[in-house]
Amino acid sequence: MRRHTGATMHTARTNWKRYALGAAAVAALLSSTACESGGTNDGKNATASGAPSVTGTPGPSQSPGGGGSATPGGGGQTTVAACNDNDLSITTSAWRQDSGQHFLITATNFTDKPCTLYHYPYVRFGVDMEDPIGPMESKPKAIATIGPKEKAYAGVFVFRAGQQTKTVTSFALGYQDRALNSNRDVGSFDIRLADEIGSLTVGPTPKVTYWNTDLGAVEDFLFRSGNN
Repeated sequence: MRRHTGATMHTARTNWKRYALGAAAVAALLSSTACESGGTNDGKNATASGAPSVTGTPGPSQSPGGGGSATPGGGGQTTVAACNDNDLSITTSAWRQDSGQHFLITATNFTDKPCTLYHYPYVRFGVDMEDPIGPMESKPKAIATIGPKEKAYAGVFVFRAGQQTKTVTSFALGYQDRALNSNRDVGSFDIRLADEIGSLTVGPTPKVTYWNTDLGAVEDFLFRSGNN
C-alpha cells in the first residue's frame, strides 16, 4: 500500500533509555560421603559456579535534535530492515520566500514496525534522466531509523539563478539498502508534487541531502551551509 500526499510536517522524536540487568553469583558447597569396603571414607565436594552479570545492550544512538536512529550491526543489535515504498507515506512541501530553489521530502512510517532509510533517496526528474541526482555532503551523525508514525526528511536543491532549467510536476523516488549505492537499477515510484508546490524549476545540477530524522539539521544544511 502506498500513500503519497501533501501534508503538514511534524518532527517525530523518540527518547531512548538504557537498561541494565544484573545477576549475582551464587556458590553452593555440596558434600557427600561414600562408605567403601575397607572401612575408610573419601569426601568428595562439588562446587556450582556463579552466573555472570548481564548488561543490557545500549539503546540506539541519536541524531542531532533527538531523533532516534539505530546503527546497524552494532553490539548485537538486531539490524532494522530497510524502508521501502510499502512502509512509507511520502509528502512534499516547500519553504516560503525560497524562490522555489528547494523542496522537502517527508517520509512517514505508517506500519507497526521500525525501518531504516539508508543513505540518501534516489531522486529523478523527468523520463530523460537515467541516473538519480547526486547527494550533498550532508551525512547525519546517525542512521535514519523511524518507528511507527515517525518521520525522516530529505531536502532537495533544484536550481541556481541563471541556470538553464526545465519544469516538472512530479519526480521519481527510490530507496537504498544498507550498502551505499544499492538498488540503483530498481524501478522508482512516481511522486506527484503537492498542490502548494505545483511545479518545479529544475536546473542541470540538482542535489539531495541524506535522510535525517532531524528536520532542523536538514534546513541548516540547505540554507546555512553554503553547499548548494
